[in-house]
Amino acid sequence: MTRCGEGGDASLPVLDRDRGGAQRKPVLLTASPAPPAEPEDSLSPEVDGALREFTGYLRDERDLSPHTVRAYQADVRALLVFATRSGATSLDRVDLALLRGWLAELACAGAGRARLARGTAAVRSFTAWAYRHHRLPTDPGVLLATARGPRRLPAVLTATQAKALMEVVATAADDRDPVTLRNRAVLELLYATGIRVGELVGMDVEDVDWSRHVVRVRGKGRKERTVPIGSPALGAIHEWLQEGRGRLSRPGSGLALFLGTRGARIDQRVVRTVVHRMVAEVGGAPDIGPHGLRHSAATHLLAGGADLRSVQEMLGHATLATTQIYTHVSIERLRSAYAQAHPRA
Repeated sequence: MTRCGEGGDASLPVLDRDRGGAQRKPVLLTASPAPPAEPEDSLSPEVDGALREFTGYLRDERDLSPHTVRAYQADVRALLVFATRSGATSLDRVDLALLRGWLAELACAGAGRARLARGTAAVRSFTAWAYRHHRLPTDPGVLLATARGPRRLPAVLTATQAKALMEVVATAADDRDPVTLRNRAVLELLYATGIRVGELVGMDVEDVDWSRHVVRVRGKGRKERTVPIGSPALGAIHEWLQEGRGRLSRPGSGLALFLGTRGARIDQRVVRTVVHRMVAEVGGAPDIGPHGLRHSAATHLLAGGADLRSVQEMLGHATLATTQIYTHVSIERLRSAYAQAHPRA
């Protein structure tokens, strides 16, 4: 493997696509060390204007989440700065070789497969947009596809560990402090529904349907879905609303379901900190955050007999292929149990 840095080149295996979408043999990308960056990575007015228009397209037409818009904008800006440093000061100079060179520079800087995949998705979206708006004579992005590495199985709690976790948060809430009541409701809701942390912090009080035992969730792309919720989680939310929320509420709290200590809508970072701290009190449990509870909920649903399509709807996955990762988790646990328990394993 070629080393990056002094006297070395960046090498990155990438798969090209032909116009029909078929993958061809891997191509080795090679990029020389990048020249020193200028004090300010400025873009020409034409290129900077195109970037602003593309950002507006992502936000207003594709209705992507603010996080995705920021990530795509940063990736495309990095590409355009690289293009400018390479002498391509106008958009019509952006071609497949330049896209490959930028990805190779990322790899040289230590970017992992996930980072490279996101960058590729961002620039492919940009070149497609630029081609449709006559900013590029062709769309070089359709010929670019990064090779994917093996997908790692998520860390999950066992059913016993999940039960122990809920006992930990229930015991902590015995002091009736508003923060501990809130934390219990947060963890119960995350595990009961498998919703994302961003979906949880965005929920309002009116999103809980007490009579139907469901909650309304606004997912990615502002898509709404209805998710069932069990009695323990509903009970924890009820206690929080009756005994805790009013003690943290301020004039500007609005209808937010969960509040921070200053009365504003709770922050995702606070939720992550709470989950990690509570899970750490469960002996033998892996170090997981809110997304680990989401993985755990999905795995336990499938292990209990739920069908894959129902779990897909509950989690808000756009495709069934995303949900299928949880069947792999269950199979791995089955193999582990078989190896330990079967006399002829």
